[in-house]
Amino acid sequence: MSGASQKESEPATYALGHAEQELRRLATQARLIDPFTRHFLIMAGIGHGMRVLDVGSGAGDVAMLAANLVGSAGEIVGCDPAAAAVDTARARVLAKSLSNVSFREGDPADMEFEKPFDAIMGRYVLQFMPDPVVALRKLVRHLRPGGIVVFHELDWDGARSSPPVPTYDRCCRWVAQTLEQSGAETHMAVKLHSVFVAAELPPPTMQLRAVIGAGAGRLEAVRLVTDLFETLLPAMQRLGIVTAIEVDLPTLVDRIMKESQSGNAIVGRAEVGAWTRL
Repeated sequence: MSGASQKESEPATYALGHAEQELRRLATQARLIDPFTRHFLIMAGIGHGMRVLDVGSGAGDVAMLAANLVGSAGEIVGCDPAAAAVDTARARVLAKSLSNVSFREGDPADMEFEKPFDAIMGRYVLQFMPDPVVALRKLVRHLRPGGIVVFHELDWDGARSSPPVPTYDRCCRWVAQTLEQSGAETHMAVKLHSVFVAAELPPPTMQLRAVIGAGAGRLEAVRLVTDLFETLLPAMQRLGIVTAIEVDLPTLVDRIMKESQSGNAIVGRAEVGAWTRL
């Protein structure tokens, strides 16, 4: 669906969906990525007693991470337009007895809240919005004066291997191509500065992190891409990017692991955090 046929702040067609397998993938991904996000949130100034809006909260990983930072005196409100994601997030929070986290279904750019927030955060959200500048302008109206804006986004140009692991590198290219053709911005991370400034926010501070796997530790770095590849494979086939026979999904991880036995480093996509205060 093109941006012209949607509200400007509404997410583009979400290529990853919200099937049960994808929600499990997000939980696995969080184990590797949460330390980066936590660092970005702390550096941005999110801390004890704050009321925080989590944009595109998905299965609730970032909300639960931030709940630990704001403590029992704080509050996290997560919003996501997908009912399945909200239901999963609520169940997970209930299982963890996190009384300072709640979730609402909808687009927070178009929602109203009973009181302002001290901070707005999001992970892998702006990349799916047809106009992230407009979205940010709408979102910051929920902030109190001096409030924090912090987003964690990706740049797929960062994904690579050295010495080259051909199957891994092809998978990364196919994933990026599929996301692009589905309407996502695969270089949102490096565009965060210009997006913040165009939204009339103060220029952000930015930092970069990445998952790097080598030796026995490379499997998790490989799975970070191959799990996403599995989620996107139906879209890849519809778009004519790759065929199931060409991929041979059941053997994909094993082939990458065999190709990378000789000391290769598996580098994940660039993980960039950007934050500012109003």
